[in-house]
Amino acid sequence: MPRVKFVHEILQIMRNPEQVRNIGIIAHVDHGKTTTTDSLLAAAGIISRKVAGEALAMDFLSVEQQRGITVKAANISLYHEYQGKPYVINLVDTPGHVDFSGKVTRSLRMIDGAIVVVDAVEGVMPQTETVLRQALEERVRPILFINKVDRLIKELKYTPQQIMQRFVEIIKEVNSLIELYGEAPYKDQWKIDPKKGNVAFGSARDKWGFTVPMAEKKGIKFSDVIEAYNKGKEAVEEFAAKVAPLHEALLDMVVKFIPDPRTAQRYRIPKIWRGDMNSEIAKAMMEADPNAPVVFVVADMRLDPKIRRLVATGRIFAGTLRPGVEVWLVNAKKKQRILQVSIYMGPDREVVDEIPAGNIAAALGLDEARAGETVVDLSLKDTMAPFERLRYVSEPVVTVAIEPKNPRDLPKLIEALKLLSIEDPNLVVKINQETGEYLLSGMGPLHIEIALWSLKENFGLEVKTSPPIVVYRETIRAKSQVFEGKSPNKHNKLYISVEPLDEKTIELIQKGVITDDMDPRERAKILRDEAGWDYDEAKRIWAIDENINVFVDKTTGVQHLREVKDTLIQGFRLAMKEGPLAKEPVRGIKVILHDAIIHEDPAHRGPAQLFPALRNAIYAGMLTARPTLLEPLQKLDIRVPHEYVSNVIAVITKRRGKIINMIDMGMVMRIIAEVPVSESFDLAAELRSASAGRAFWGTEFSRWAPVPENLLMEIVKKIRERKGLPPEPPKPEDFIEQY
Repeated sequence: MPRVKFVHEILQIMRNPEQVRNIGIIAHVDHGKTTTTDSLLAAAGIISRKVAGEALAMDFLSVEQQRGITVKAANISLYHEYQGKPYVINLVDTPGHVDFSGKVTRSLRMIDGAIVVVDAVEGVMPQTETVLRQALEERVRPILFINKVDRLIKELKYTPQQIMQRFVEIIKEVNSLIELYGEAPYKDQWKIDPKKGNVAFGSARDKWGFTVPMAEKKGIKFSDVIEAYNKGKEAVEEFAAKVAPLHEALLDMVVKFIPDPRTAQRYRIPKIWRGDMNSEIAKAMMEADPNAPVVFVVADMRLDPKIRRLVATGRIFAGTLRPGVEVWLVNAKKKQRILQVSIYMGPDREVVDEIPAGNIAAALGLDEARAGETVVDLSLKDTMAPFERLRYVSEPVVTVAIEPKNPRDLPKLIEALKLLSIEDPNLVVKINQETGEYLLSGMGPLHIEIALWSLKENFGLEVKTSPPIVVYRETIRAKSQVFEGKSPNKHNKLYISVEPLDEKTIELIQKGVITDDMDPRERAKILRDEAGWDYDEAKRIWAIDENINVFVDKTTGVQHLREVKDTLIQGFRLAMKEGPLAKEPVRGIKVILHDAIIHEDPAHRGPAQLFPALRNAIYAGMLTARPTLLEPLQKLDIRVPHEYVSNVIAVITKRRGKIINMIDMGMVMRIIAEVPVSESFDLAAELRSASAGRAFWGTEFSRWAPVPENLLMEIVKKIRERKGLPPEPPKPEDFIEQY
């Protein structure tokens, strides 16, 4: 029987970093993460062993249980003994559906290792690759669990030799991804080798599993597993309980191969923290020193529906988190008091007196914090550098207009949407100024659906929504001439041109290699070496906005320019939020300020004067530089029997899709394709129909691409009409008097 431990016993072990492991479970949707977690919970005495695999205990939202998917990242602390020594394993179960990849990103900041779960039949799928890439970028060490081996036995009737061959194929795929995305020297150290024991094989639903060393020690052969299935359910249950319990294989593997927090922080801190590595606080974080000033990185803000308060969940990298202590929020630049600290046990928080460095914790009272916030002791207020920003692999590309069914609920809806967007930063809430509509944008239709469910379930709000709308981006394909933008009072003049950003610069910004807040000389050096920029021009970048646009100052000797620099940067960011073509966000352009005339009196050069001057010149430039729209493309990775390949290709091409690659995998053909998000709303039903239900696939955000020239004006017109704008886009002369 599992040993049930009380919270105070768990906390005692947490004080010794060598006996702590922080792990996550990551995978493609439906590959069995949550079922795997349940088996581990049963072993730790958290839930009854009889219902493990069916309880979905970590899917504590009713919508998760109904749909059989995980949409939130849940935490729990497990107790496990390995070679007679007790360990606490802080476990995070993460979503697998592409619409919730942002939650995976946030979870990875908290953990040091990840169990990568792969379906033995489906193998490595798109989201497996995405989450593994994300993990390696955060220096999170992977170990592998090949799940659903029972499918190879029961459905495909594989022999032991065929099963082994399938395992070899999956391990090779995982190792090739580690080779591709890992950093030296970690990729060589972290590659999967079944002989070492960092791969487990089993069935989470049937609760059995083993590693090669465990099989050798216990004398287990695959023929034993096949024999158990041939005998029936009771034989499988006995094999799982007495011969090869899954929790033993997985938790032993975690303790053996996932580093303890102190070891992990020594190599993770230099990657995820941008401060001085020779400082005292850097040394304290590298050693997970519980006696140092506290450093707590918030990975997630969650709404506790019982108390309607936000709870900050994250990792303690140094010091000890205690209630009643005032702390400093580095990004928000605010002081707040921690009211309560707790550890998560699934949906419940167990309130405790303190939690030391190296552990995952929840804190009440940090209402102003957001995901990615660095929370520190007040003594570090003026010296602490923030942690690297969390970088998301996808962007919100689907929008719905939303309004309460009862107009009196509007204030309640506004407050609820604010809380939802704090809890999930990948949900974006905007107000359409023309129509007064509230617009909710998410990663995909399911992401929006879950948000609407939350409004009803947690806030009691009944809402009406428009059909889903795809979000586009505006960009340009040519350089413009220099335009003069005049302020309304004619006292200020700005001389602006625009041009497309090169692909390499876009890639560097996207990957976070260059950022808005980094040292200008360091940024200029990277742009010169990596993207071919002129060093002096790159050094004069004033701002990089969230949609990958760059503002460059090329002026010389302009009087009063320094005093209005912040106002101009603010005006640039505002102009990039809505382009002239269809009032969609602008992406991938360089805005250059060549010259300026600024009035000497501050009263005549405020935002009301400079914003229109800047915006008008930018918009005139864009409209003369071959403006276009970018649409989001979705990557499809489809496995389908050979006889249905032509049907599937016909579905993709009919939806303006493009086949990127086709790989013969023996029994099935793997088709990799791209399809515009606007063409994919009922794609699943059509793919099922075209393959008689025998195709399975995964999707992920691929990239932004120009819409076909022949569709451009039709799409622009539809967007403008939907927003209540005149159908025809403006002309350059609408913004500039003479050009």
